[in-house]
Amino acid sequence: MIAVMASSCSIYRKYHRPEDIQVNVDSLYRSELIANPEDTVSFGSMPWEELFTDPYLKDLIDSGLVHNTDLQTAILRVQQAQDGLYAARWAYSPSLNLSPQGSVSSIDGNKATFGYNLGGAVSWDIDLFGSLLNAKREAQATLLQQDAYRQAVQSQIIATIATSYYALLMMDEQVRISDESVVIWREQVRTLEAQMRVGTVNENAVTQARANLYGLEASNAQLKQQQKETENALCSLLGRVSGTIERSTLAEQELPDSTLSVGIPLQLLSNRPDVYQAEMALAAAYYTTNQARSAFYPKLTLSGSAGWTNSLGQAVANPAGVLLNAVAQLAQPVFNQGQLRSNLRISKAEEEIAKLNYKQTILNAGQEVNDALFAIETAGIMLEKHQAQCVDLERTVKTADLLYKKSAYGSYLELLTAQQSLLNAQLSVVSDKYNQLSYIVTLYKALGGGKE
Repeated sequence: MIAVMASSCSIYRKYHRPEDIQVNVDSLYRSELIANPEDTVSFGSMPWEELFTDPYLKDLIDSGLVHNTDLQTAILRVQQAQDGLYAARWAYSPSLNLSPQGSVSSIDGNKATFGYNLGGAVSWDIDLFGSLLNAKREAQATLLQQDAYRQAVQSQIIATIATSYYALLMMDEQVRISDESVVIWREQVRTLEAQMRVGTVNENAVTQARANLYGLEASNAQLKQQQKETENALCSLLGRVSGTIERSTLAEQELPDSTLSVGIPLQLLSNRPDVYQAEMALAAAYYTTNQARSAFYPKLTLSGSAGWTNSLGQAVANPAGVLLNAVAQLAQPVFNQGQLRSNLRISKAEEEIAKLNYKQTILNAGQEVNDALFAIETAGIMLEKHQAQCVDLERTVKTADLLYKKSAYGSYLELLTAQQSLLNAQLSVVSDKYNQLSYIVTLYKALGGGKE
């Protein structure tokens, strides 16, 4: 009857995903972002080797997955959880302890008497009310939680390496444009200084050009500093000392050919390792609560001992004989009900906290996908507009240069302004290309990509 009552209190029930999370999973994605809501193919299911086609980037990711210290730590956490599960399974088995003893005694200075006892004891906890069962299930949930954490770390490492690599390519292009601009402006300053000496231009034009040159040189130095810092950060992520990163160019990077399908929102619950990790944390808390409930019920322990001794009396040596002992013990908590109730309330509160964390993790996952889709769309629009801007500004620079050199209607200030605007537009195009690539990586990670 007690066992039936315990069963009705869910002590033996397995964890099931709660239905009162109060999150409409089907509406996680904003409808205006999804072209085909029924498409179950998810971009996040693509292997990272297919997404990243740059051979230099592939080598960096391979190296990072082997040498990154955070991932190595996560792998060790999984091994710890596996050992914890093995220990929980062994709790079902009887425990056997050997306790050999030897003694020597003498009374009133008489001849010493030697005795020995070769004995052992066995103890076996009978899991009537699910304490060991829930401990094993909690260990299983913890193992799945740690493995999901490992997958989340791996996904993050792949995304960070790819984003850092693209940032390096962007900076290479920015440094190249900046170097070319510095060379052009230096030549312009020398030309103006020569023209000022013959009276063609005034000093104001020379000082304005020289001031712009100083600003370009300062920006160029800062770009090169950021370039080296990004290389150093990427080397640290790869588990190596700082050094040069071999790489290709930004123009060689290819975007995925097909449409970036996000699948259906329900897939996030299984594809996203952090979502699954949060759910397994909830499952572990559920089993901890069950263990707190089982503490209210009796605990049955079977124990016994056996041995071989040559001293069956207190002080007289006897012929060797066998000792046997068996005990069955039933322990029912009586005076510690207050402590047990407090432990149960604590466990229930932890379970509720885990449920709220699971809910928020689902919401965060949906937000990340929506933000990435908006960002990819915006980056595409900005790239298109800035490329068109560059075309017009290149035409403006040519016109301003012709007017300045061959017409009285042009001024050098107009030429400087046009060249500065073209430089900024070219740098914007480079940033837009980088943003496109990095947002695609963000979407890939948001959909659970790279976890395996």
